[in-house]
Amino acid sequence: MIRIMLVDDHPIVREGLRGMLNTEDDFEVVGDASSGPQGVTLCRTLRPDVVLMDLQMPGGDGVTATREIVSTYPDIKVLILTTYETDADIVRAVEAGASGYLLKDIGLSELARSIRSARDGGTVLAPSVAASLVSSMRHPEPTLPKLSAREIEVLRLVAEGMTNSSIGRRLYISEATVKTHLLRAYQKLDVDDRTAAVTRGVQLGVLTLSPWAPALS
Repeated sequence: MIRIMLVDDHPIVREGLRGMLNTEDDFEVVGDASSGPQGVTLCRTLRPDVVLMDLQMPGGDGVTATREIVSTYPDIKVLILTTYETDADIVRAVEAGASGYLLKDIGLSELARSIRSARDGGTVLAPSVAASLVSSMRHPEPTLPKLSAREIEVLRLVAEGMTNSSIGRRLYISEATVKTHLLRAYQKLDVDDRTAAVTRGVQLGVLTLSPWAPALS
């Protein structure tokens, strides 16, 4: 079972999400919170696998809560689920360590695939969010080292939600080699984790995300 916690200041949103997600056989909504700080507190006791986090909440914002949860409990994955898709919000969420950024117009099947992908270490960006990242790009960095074809290929599979072991099997290389390619990509892109690497790759135009179905397979 995938243990899920909801953080949103609107009770009707929490109840609606709980009702939908509990229809999935492998999901269990273990708790909900109405603010970021309350969500952080509940993580200490509930230890969910995935947190669905709103951004703008009167009692405490989702970005700060995401940063606290990810830094304190690295095994807990946080997915932003919001109505806001400004460039600044997206970048702040990714920098805070969110595993993905989704919009509230998402369908249940897409949300379910996103949660499963995040739990398995994948990165999930709504298509419009990915497009926003591309359009927000100002000027390419001329000093940025060029990613190798293999590094781009590995990043593309990371964006599709695949784990290092799955990538290794797909490309017929060892898991250690996959990690080496990722670490080199991190260094070239000046990032520290998988989500930031995918986001940065999209921003720079070196990585194109697939539509929902293949992206979350």
